[in-house]
Amino acid sequence: MTKKFLLSALTVVSFTVAHSQIKKLDVNNLPKDIKYEGEIIDAVRYTDGLGDNIVLTTETGIYQSKKFKHESDGSDAELFAYHYIIKNGAATPTWKVYDYISDCPVDIEASFVKGTFQVTDLDKDGTKEVWMMYKTVCHGDVSPCDMKVIMYEGTQKYALRGENKVAVGKDDNGEYQYIGGEYKADPAFTNGPAAFLAFAKALWEKNIMQKWGEG
Repeated sequence: MTKKFLLSALTVVSFTVAHSQIKKLDVNNLPKDIKYEGEIIDAVRYTDGLGDNIVLTTETGIYQSKKFKHESDGSDAELFAYHYIIKNGAATPTWKVYDYISDCPVDIEASFVKGTFQVTDLDKDGTKEVWMMYKTVCHGDVSPCDMKVIMYEGTQKYALRGENKVAVGKDDNGEYQYIGGEYKADPAFTNGPAAFLAFAKALWEKNIMQKWGEG
């Protein structure tokens, strides 16, 4: 499912994050040696202390992949994020995020949480941080999804891992009853700048809730 330049053009829009220009990219203007799987969700270009950067996030959606062994008629779903440094017109990959659900016979999801992709420079060191948040699940009931906040600063990965919070019903007083919502920060976050962990926690809390009956 590798795709190059097969998507319709994304409108080129500039917006300011941490006083620097981050440009949303036209897929047709990507360097020719950038390859990716799935369909592009986010595509941005920016400059920082590392140089000229391009970041893509992509999703395959639900399908059946030859990558996986299938014991049933289950489906698969994958997501990716790619970071490249552009120098003299050539793209060099520096990091990649990959996660998936495979051979799932019930409800399946592997998707980025809308509105959570961001580029910041919270510690103001000239190297930008790239943020994303996503959910993965294979279930046939009302239960939490696995959820992660992933951030890269340079090649250093930071992760917050846990579950979203799901309202599974109401009690006799009409109050929602919840399960899930817990998370754990990896050592990179707990040992890193306080601003990083605070930002990750805020992102988590903003996107933690899923009401009864929602997808």
